[in-house]
Amino acid sequence: MTTDDAAGRPARARIPNLAWIAFGGAVVVQLFVLYVPAVPGGDPPAYADKVVHLAVFAAGAWTGHRAGIGSYALGVALVAHAVASELLQMTLLPGRSGDPLDVLADVAGVVVGLVVARHWPRATMDP
Repeated sequence: MTTDDAAGRPARARIPNLAWIAFGGAVVVQLFVLYVPAVPGGDPPAYADKVVHLAVFAAGAWTGHRAGIGSYALGVALVAHAVASELLQMTLLPGRSGDPLDVLADVAGVVVGLVVARHWPRATMDP
């Protein structure tokens, strides 16, 4: 195994840190998409919001799994957040409305993200 940093740590040892950074970024994007007040403007294409919901939950599931969070715990947390976010949008966020179809898109994203993460080959840093 090669060493790539000044401390002499193997390059592979830095991979979990990158995974956690990616997971943190995915969570920030997810929170932004779900909780920022709606921006006035034209109507997006039909079902575009469902694709966005699927994508942000798939990204959270994929990066969370790659960071080492267990699939079951991650899946339960993300599905609970999907439901909670729609309830919060419906009751507390002006200009936003809860949509049960968004929850379905979110859950589909969790499933897609976890399935892809489980079958995605682990990167190796060996030459």
